[in-house]
Amino acid sequence: MYILDTKSKMPLHIQLYKAIKEDIIANYKVGDKLPSIRKVATLYNLSKNTVESAYAQLYAEGYVESRSKSGYYVSELFFDSFRDESTIAHAANATPKTYRYDFFPAQLHKEDFPLKSWKRLYNKVVTDEVDFGSYPDGQGELVLREQIAAYLRSSRGVVCSAEHIIITNGFIGTMELIAKLLKERYSDFAQEMPGYHIARKIFDAYGYTVHPVGIDAQGLKVESLKETGAPIVYITPSHQYPTGVAMPIARRQQLITHMQRIGGIIIEDDYDSELAYYTRPIPSLQGLDGGSCVVYLGTFAKALSPAVRVGYMVVPEWIHALYKESYDSHFSDVSITTQLTLAAFMKEGHWERHLRRMRTLNKKKHNTMKEALLAHLGDSCKIVAEGGGLSLLIVPTKEGFDWQKLQTLAEQKGIAIYLAKERSGTAFEALRMGFGGFRLEEIDEAVRAFAKVWFMAYSA
Repeated sequence: MYILDTKSKMPLHIQLYKAIKEDIIANYKVGDKLPSIRKVATLYNLSKNTVESAYAQLYAEGYVESRSKSGYYVSELFFDSFRDESTIAHAANATPKTYRYDFFPAQLHKEDFPLKSWKRLYNKVVTDEVDFGSYPDGQGELVLREQIAAYLRSSRGVVCSAEHIIITNGFIGTMELIAKLLKERYSDFAQEMPGYHIARKIFDAYGYTVHPVGIDAQGLKVESLKETGAPIVYITPSHQYPTGVAMPIARRQQLITHMQRIGGIIIEDDYDSELAYYTRPIPSLQGLDGGSCVVYLGTFAKALSPAVRVGYMVVPEWIHALYKESYDSHFSDVSITTQLTLAAFMKEGHWERHLRRMRTLNKKKHNTMKEALLAHLGDSCKIVAEGGGLSLLIVPTKEGFDWQKLQTLAEQKGIAIYLAKERSGTAFEALRMGFGGFRLEEIDEAVRAFAKVWFMAYSA
């Protein structure tokens, strides 16, 4: 298995290329076949483009050769020179950098995971419920889909049953499945901008024409969407990524009316809706629409664990029919033990209790982060997004701020920071100050250390 760090500033295709190259040097023989692009993409939850880029680099450097309709094989060209002991030793000594303070905006502290309950339920389902002699349900275990359906109906007003829920291995898996299912009917895809770069990259990788659509104080501009003619639109209406804007009911109705009229599909990513600290989230778009033109998707990453890798989507009947006809419906991407443990966790009421605890804890962390920013950065920054999720967005308020200098200084001081533009794909720039990965008592100290490099990033 290769270790790929999604938090690293090094692109994933470069990380994968280096990992495979080191594997070839250490373990492969001339003529050995590499795993297929699809297999690597599935195994590591990567886009096909990412894997293709890594293989293309290996091919360009002569490590592998491509055989038509067969795949990639280790090349015999100068293969003896690959086995250079100094190269192998250097690779073995390479270790990921550790940071004194990490402001990753989508991270939970490991102590926040309900490990005791999870272990007990895992041991129970493995002993009593798992049939290791049969294939699991490719759509996802029925008991888990029933629990998710009940939760979504009561908490988000989603109109759904277990039949129209598909379990996936997270956001990327969900989006790739949607892109594949819709490809025969549609060719154009629209996305709010700034917006989550992964959504755009996935649909681009599947050959869609991508149309960026601007936002305002009420979210996606529906009139601008109409001008693109795109029949698919991806949005984060409850807590727009990355600006935090919430789309009001009137704008939601306007969007639904337009997409119903053209026979289009709205992909509603209910991003951060479970972690709203000031107000209750607006009911889902899918609930307003009744499920006719909205694909509703969510994950358990922000409130439970990003490591569990469980996502889901609620689809209209016609998309469900397409799914049942596809090869994707035969095998689940999520292990049966994880699914059954999560189902038991929800069925016994632990999920609701955990959510309440996480809202309370993360609201305290949110407020502590806000207080620390105001105390240590003062009027040198402005908070432009707050009130939900696991981070706040800040921007400088004074002239002469150097973002590149901030990144360089932070790296030198062992402080990991994350800029909005890196993942939003537009000129919009802000700093995403994540608090979820800290203990409550660590936040003030972390912001105090960060403040030193923040002020140094201003020109004298």
